[in-house]
Amino acid sequence: MRELLKGISKSLGLDENFIHEKMSVESGSQLLVINFYPACPNPELVMGLPAHTDHGLLTLLTQNEFGGLQIQYNGQWIPVNPLPNSFLINTGDHLEILTNGKIKSVIHRVLVNNKGARISVATAQGPPLEAVVSPAPELVGDDNPAAYRAITYRDYLTIQKSNELHGKSCLDRIRI
Repeated sequence: MRELLKGISKSLGLDENFIHEKMSVESGSQLLVINFYPACPNPELVMGLPAHTDHGLLTLLTQNEFGGLQIQYNGQWIPVNPLPNSFLINTGDHLEILTNGKIKSVIHRVLVNNKGARISVATAQGPPLEAVVSPAPELVGDDNPAAYRAITYRDYLTIQKSNELHGKSCLDRIRI
């Protein structure tokens, strides 16, 4: 994750350790999620995981050969077919907030299938729970005003867990 955040920082024209330091990644939060979706005789009637975005900075994901992950692009659902034994990287809401929308959080969902059980393992990296996250001043200006209000990571998680989002991002709740 550290190397990925360095690359993202550099791509934004910032010092390579900018995101890592700004988000206090060393003392940040990390979440490990293991998902098991059994084979389903009628996959067209069931959703494995509804549309959502991840709340942190980055999520690293690996899955078995049964796939099912889709990302939303231009209003269409695109299947993600990763190479075997590879990792997928999802950008999260707090990376979008910090970059003032230059890097977008990925809306994704998971479909079940009737061929076999889908297994995925994901680890999400975020700032410390008490970190106040807002658009970085270095990425805000007269021609690019702040797009999000500041919020603690803990408060953002509380909002995300307490509301029905109906396929929308929690970002809509803090957008200016």
